[in-house]
Amino acid sequence: MYYRQVGTVPPKRHTQHRDPEGHLYREELMGEEGFSSDSSLLYHRGVPSAIVDSQVWELGDQALTPNHPLKPRHLRLHSLFEDGAGACPVEGRRLVLGNADVRIAYVVTGVEASPLYRNAIGDECVYVQSGSGTVETVFGVVPYRAGDYVVVPRATDHRWVPAEPSRLYAIEANSHLHPPKRYLSRFGQLLEHAPYCERDLHGPTAIHLVDGTDVEVLVKHRTSRGVVGTRLTYATHPFDVVGWDGCLYPYTFNIEDYMPITGKVHQPPPVHQVFEGWNFVVCNFLPRKVDYHELAIPVPYYHSNVDSDEVMFYVGGDYEARKGSGINIGSISLHPGGHAHGPQPSAIEASLGVDYFEESAVMVDTFKPLELGEGGLAAEDPAYAWSWAGRGPDADNGDGGPAVYSNS
Repeated sequence: MYYRQVGTVPPKRHTQHRDPEGHLYREELMGEEGFSSDSSLLYHRGVPSAIVDSQVWELGDQALTPNHPLKPRHLRLHSLFEDGAGACPVEGRRLVLGNADVRIAYVVTGVEASPLYRNAIGDECVYVQSGSGTVETVFGVVPYRAGDYVVVPRATDHRWVPAEPSRLYAIEANSHLHPPKRYLSRFGQLLEHAPYCERDLHGPTAIHLVDGTDVEVLVKHRTSRGVVGTRLTYATHPFDVVGWDGCLYPYTFNIEDYMPITGKVHQPPPVHQVFEGWNFVVCNFLPRKVDYHELAIPVPYYHSNVDSDEVMFYVGGDYEARKGSGINIGSISLHPGGHAHGPQPSAIEASLGVDYFEESAVMVDTFKPLELGEGGLAAEDPAYAWSWAGRGPDADNGDGGPAVYSNS
């Protein structure tokens, strides 16, 4: 990230900074990789380490079930919140997929604000499928709208404040998230060939001071048993920062500001990459002109995920390659390593001569196999694996026979 300053900071770092009455502000360094990567300096009214209580926070079901026997999966996320009751943006998340490097969760919120929350495991990248609101943070307030990626660095105190019910697709890393290295200069500037630039990243523009004592923060962290939660109570409100500066802070990036890279023939998924984490990447497939060679086949070729699992979250338009599969907006497809996948057979001929795709999807590719969370198991379409063949052994088409999809 590029340098930003908000509020008041002293002329030199690690020097005295006092309020008008002469009281010393407490300086906090929030930095990555042990003083060796991006960081910011925050100036607090109170003591940021002063806790007065610590209790267990019981998380929702975090169990993961292996994708075994191996098969591709279709998960209908919109089926998870059909009762219409809005859930908490943090505590209401349902785990869909996960491994040792990343967890993917989904929630449909109401308009109630979440508790104060800190993910001490890794950065969060939350895609806003629909809705709007703000994320209040120790760095300031970040507004969000449909199509935003909301990127929250590890250990940032924040809370979600929806202005309207919002569909949130939470990608929770066990690492930090950054733009792809090939898009950055050796000094960290986004280069001319990158599909977005610094102007498209929107961080806090003003401090957000809140007074309070005995304030509870929900903290997600790790132990040898896996992901756990703690309720920490702080002597003073974490939002007591009068100023900060540096290159580490939350921000939003809207997919409308992403400029798709296209070519004469079909381009591989890496050209659609937005972020990278440890052992996974985030890409988006957006409305765009497609291949212009006279014999081009615009939909993807069949491909084997030799080293990775591929997750597509379909968020807009009509995804050309999946027509006839049962997939729709709000669907996830999981195509695991060890399984060759590609378009539905009828989609190949149908795409010939097409020069524009009106589709939007968010993709996560992982190098470790993904397992299914309770939300993923609850949302599964059991017939999807057989959709390329048009028939299968263990799905019902409504009359007691195997499910049949159209491949023509």
